[in-house]
Amino acid sequence: MKYGILGDIHSNLEALETAVTFLQKRGVDQFLQVGDIVGYGADPSACIQRLKDLRAIVVAGNHDWAVAGKLDTTFFNPYAREAVAWTRSILSRSDLHYIESLPLVVKVDEHVTLVHATLDQPEAFDYIQTYYDAHRSLNALHTTACFMGHSHVPMAFLQKHTIVHTNAERFSLRDVSRALINVGSIGQPRDDNPKTAFALFDTKSMEYTLFRESYDDDRTAAKIVSAGLPVALAQRLSLGR
Repeated sequence: MKYGILGDIHSNLEALETAVTFLQKRGVDQFLQVGDIVGYGADPSACIQRLKDLRAIVVAGNHDWAVAGKLDTTFFNPYAREAVAWTRSILSRSDLHYIESLPLVVKVDEHVTLVHATLDQPEAFDYIQTYYDAHRSLNALHTTACFMGHSHVPMAFLQKHTIVHTNAERFSLRDVSRALINVGSIGQPRDDNPKTAFALFDTKSMEYTLFRESYDDDRTAAKIVSAGLPVALAQRLSLGR
């Protein structure tokens, strides 16, 4: 099985289409998405529809929950709160039902689990920043790999004899007992690389590969400004931060 894994989209249709086209050319069997379909960008409904068309397996992110009214935005930054309110105001009832119905965790098969943030407390939407954080989620993992997003920064914690941290873009899971893999962000990378990030995982070879591709971020930025969303949300796209 070849899985195409999509990180945080954040209503960025141009980046999403770039990733989908790239992965389809490589014979992906199933698309997976690790949450935060919406927020920040100007195309929330179109991104939701694209995932529906792809029959993607999707979990909920904190921005999805916020737009659905399931998460308090008090601790969101002002730009994020404004984007949440705007997104909620323009989505259809069907779109809102779709995102509010998303599960927090999905076990896809014996190899793959999906979550947005941490696996031990998915509803808290915490970040995995330390080896201790990774240890807690690894202990809650019952498949080979857990794919996640949230931080918008690609990286992985691999359980071998000890827990190993890596920023490698390609590696094998054959000698790994468990793995937490952050696939970065489709629509708003924050690792100083503005290219969209997405991944391919082949359960036959057990090979994981992260890809980075350029997309029309000028068009995405123009849509954000035209929608009346904060200009800073448009400007940051070209910076990758």
